Amino acid sequence: YALTENGVGVVVEVNAETDFVGKNEKFQNYVSDVAEQALNTSAADIDAFLAEKWAKDPSLTVAEALSSQISIIGENMKIRRFAQLAEENGFVASYTHMGGKIGVLVDVETDVVNDAVKEMAKNVAMQIAALKPQYTSDKEVSADYIEHEKEILMAQIQNDPKESQKPEKVIQGMIQGRINKELKEICLLDQVYVQDSDLTVGKYVDKVAKENGANVKVTKFVRFETGEGIEKKVDDFAAEVASMAK
Repeated sequence: YALTENGVGVVVEVNAETDFVGKNEKFQNYVSDVAEQALNTSAADIDAFLAEKWAKDPSLTVAEALSSQISIIGENMKIRRFAQLAEENGFVASYTHMGGKIGVLVDVETDVVNDAVKEMAKNVAMQIAALKPQYTSDKEVSADYIEHEKEILMAQIQNDPKESQKPEKVIQGMIQGRINKELKEICLLDQVYVQDSDLTVGKYVDKVAKENGANVKVTKFVRFETGEGIEKKVDDFAAEVASMAK
């Protein structure tokens, strides 16, 4: 769930066991309350967040309020993670996709905040939700990452009898070409803009900026997808839930 207010944005992930509960109005209202709390928290991590007072009932901690909701809804739940973005010289846009499966925040530095610039930010957030970029621009990509990718590509070429026979200069050119292609896929501003394939996202942002006499820069983003990084077998998860129920 993603939320913005007064130049600050937050995205939270709250897990339930079933899609049925995920669509439950009580659960959705509770997730909205968690997002509101996370929007105003100064907690540095999830443990500190769970230990703080629950704004809706300060006699409880966030963790105790969660336990109460588990009793009411009748299914195990978990506040898994949250992230905040703040922008003093512009705004933070938020977007929730697929009924809460994906939440996105976009940090927009701008000297003009109008409907056109806000619409641009929403379109960029939708791009992030759909195309899963890993970085804002290629400036964020570490040299170690590039070297690692080059090693993988070199190994693939050496294992291909046709390609491995090519001159070293040609091989290096092939590797660099493939790296450049990958960067255009994983870096937001270099991605092809889904609503106009003649533009990259960066050029789309510049176009909207020019049309509105604005200086606009998309500086960073956060994208959460429900269950991302959870690599548990179903039976392990069932056992965990059963042990919690006990």
